[in-house]
Amino acid sequence: MTVHFHEEDLPAGALGPGPVAIDTETMGLITPRDRLCLVQISDGSGDEHLIRFGPGSSFDAPNLKAVVADPNRLKLFHFGRFDIAAMQHYLGVLAQPVYCTKIASRLVRTYTDRHGLKELVRELLGQEISKQQQTSDWGAPYLSDAQRDYAASDVRYLHGLKAELDKRLAREGRTELAQACFDFLPHRALLDIAGWPETDIFAHM
Repeated sequence: MTVHFHEEDLPAGALGPGPVAIDTETMGLITPRDRLCLVQISDGSGDEHLIRFGPGSSFDAPNLKAVVADPNRLKLFHFGRFDIAAMQHYLGVLAQPVYCTKIASRLVRTYTDRHGLKELVRELLGQEISKQQQTSDWGAPYLSDAQRDYAASDVRYLHGLKAELDKRLAREGRTELAQACFDFLPHRALLDIAGWPETDIFAHM
C-alpha cells in the first residue's frame, strides 16, 4: 500500500481498470467560495493517488478529467454530492456513473443515524480510521504526513464498503431504489451549484 502525491494532474496510466474511489478536500464547504485543493483517487488495488491543486491553479488536469468523465468507469464516493459539485465547478467535468456509500448506508442501515465514513468502516470492515485532520488547512504549501494519510484513507475503503453495502441492498430489496438515487446524484450536485443547495424542490412547502 503506497500513497502517491502528484501536483496538478494524475499521471497517465496510474490507474488500473474498473471502478475508482474518489474524494476531494477543499478550503471549506461553500463550493464557489472555497477552492478545490486536493483530489484523492484509488482503483482499489491498494495504492492511493493524491492530486494537489495550488492557489491560482488553472485546473487543467486532462488525465484526471478523463477518468472522472469516463462513462464506462464507475466512480465511488462517500457523500458524493459535495465531491461531484466541487469537481464540476473547478474541473469542469461531471462525474458519471456514480455510487455513494452514504446514500447506500442510509437506505439499509435504518437502525442508526450514524452514516459517517468512520462508522461505516468500523462496522462493515472492522477497521479504524482517524478523522483528526478533517478540518485542517488543505491549502497550505506543505501537506503533513498526517494530512496525506487522512486524505488517502477517505478512498482506501470505498471498494470494500460498496461490496458489503451491495449485499445489504440486495437483501432488503433496495438495489433498484439505490441505483435510481445514484443516477440522480450528479443532477443534485448541479442543483447545488445552480443555487438550490438547501431547497428540496420536491417538497410541498
